[in-house]
Amino acid sequence: MQRYFIELSYNGTDFFGWQKQPNQISVQEVIEDVLTKLHSNKIIKVMGCGRTDSGVHAKHFILHTDLPDIIDEKELSRKMNMMLPNSIAIFRVLKVDNDTHARFNAKSRTYRYFINSSKNPFLTDQSWYLLKELDLDKMNEGAEYLLGEQDFTSLSKVNTDTFTNICSVTTAKWVRVSESEIYFEIAANRFLRNMVRATVGTLVDIGMGKMKPVEMKHILAKKNRQAASMSVPAQGLFLWKVEY
Repeated sequence: MQRYFIELSYNGTDFFGWQKQPNQISVQEVIEDVLTKLHSNKIIKVMGCGRTDSGVHAKHFILHTDLPDIIDEKELSRKMNMMLPNSIAIFRVLKVDNDTHARFNAKSRTYRYFINSSKNPFLTDQSWYLLKELDLDKMNEGAEYLLGEQDFTSLSKVNTDTFTNICSVTTAKWVRVSESEIYFEIAANRFLRNMVRATVGTLVDIGMGKMKPVEMKHILAKKNRQAASMSVPAQGLFLWKVEY
């Protein structure tokens, strides 16, 4: 068996997240089905670099898989793209050491969350349409409290199976793309369930003047999900980059 990394992207609109689950279509299941068919119905499993929720997208995603035969990487990429739906694109297949792990060997992940204030039918499933005045300076001031290594329990989904809620955030900033479009970018060594969407919701409340930027510091210190704001909708969220 030889291990391979597969680099891909997907539009998560029609999927119930990355992870395979009963009675729901997932990105993982679709890819495993294609790889299984390409290997004479020998069951092929894949492991992703992370898990995205229902409706969340991935511009850059890495999975690893163990294949029974020596394969032509470019040919496998071509065949997979022919068989996969248009919502999933394979960019590269790369041979790696057999102990390399797509999830555990990732050093950093970057997410972006897009907000659009102008109605646009082409962005409906790729951004959050929000008709509110937002103060980006205050939102960036609040985002500075996210930097460094600290406990993100207040911005995590409760009752998860993680061994720790400590994350090390290296980037947290708002960027204006145009008069009507902005995005939030956050990079860290690891992320908790729902962390980015809860963070964006809290920063948007700061941008609308519902709380002061320094309150982000106090929210984190409380280690209580009820202290933070509501999570924003899934469609604006992208896993943007994974680094090893």
